[in-house]
Amino acid sequence: MVGSKPFCIAMSPPTIATDILLPGSPKPIHKLHLLEEPQPGSLLTVGDRTYTVLERRHRYRLKSGRYQLHRILLYVQDSPEGDRTPVDGRWAIGDVTCRFNARSELMRCAVNPAGPCEGCGHYRPTL
Repeated sequence: MVGSKPFCIAMSPPTIATDILLPGSPKPIHKLHLLEEPQPGSLLTVGDRTYTVLERRHRYRLKSGRYQLHRILLYVQDSPEGDRTPVDGRWAIGDVTCRFNARSELMRCAVNPAGPCEGCGHYRPTL
């Protein structure tokens, strides 16, 4: 038709069902819907807690003869705000003045990866 306007339906962006899990835990600590898929190493804030994404797994289901993304599983670790320090343009967790610190967002150190750094008997100052 001449002069007619196209018919548009305003749709909200699709959300992805996401389960937040701690490593080794069979039950999710949170279930939510996200607009995007967080990458491993990124920070995710849920409520008043901040987590570091360790791993992302996808779950698909067969629907109408095609596999469709059904759910995302995010394996996370606690990432307290006070435990992060900027190092060379990235975040590092733990005490970065220790020689054994991995200077990573995911792993604290080679000797005591789970932490805490306070009172660790393996502390050696960097030179």
